[in-house]
Amino acid sequence: MAAQTGTLTTTTPDGREMRQEIQLACFRVGAELYALDIMKIKEIIRPQKLTPIPKAPSFIEGVINLRGAVIPVADLRKRFDQPISQDNRKNRVVICSLAGKIIGLLVDEVTEVKRYGRKEIAPAPQFIKGPHADYFLGVACRDDELIMLIDLEKVLSSDEKIELQKLSHPKNATGRG
Repeated sequence: MAAQTGTLTTTTPDGREMRQEIQLACFRVGAELYALDIMKIKEIIRPQKLTPIPKAPSFIEGVINLRGAVIPVADLRKRFDQPISQDNRKNRVVICSLAGKIIGLLVDEVTEVKRYGRKEIAPAPQFIKGPHADYFLGVACRDDELIMLIDLEKVLSSDEKIELQKLSHPKNATGRG
């Protein structure tokens, strides 16, 4: 499948293809608007019954069973230190692919999918410092609207990725993890 519908591509000097347009799924976490490249998203679902996991990182709400697959769910409100809203009617779980694994991201609301040209994406602000600075790839800018692009690979540290790998593996035949 060499052709992609609806996506403009150009070839870089080293022969790689680069998309000139990116489609972003926009969502709210607290009062802020964030986005992910739709190529990282498998599906968006309503929250399901969560099974809590003892000793998991505090922002991991638990695991869900999605068509037979056990998927850990991370609450981005907790990850981004946002207050937890009591109004959760619009909450959604964004099912994403992260380092070959599937993870759910709990967000307050999925708003829309928008197309942005490469020129409308600015690098992440350089003045952001600390462990949370790497969470963002850049900022999508159009008119007066700014949307932070999440770097899915950086939202979880290496240690947390290892822990999530353990959570999403089925138990072996002996019943031990």
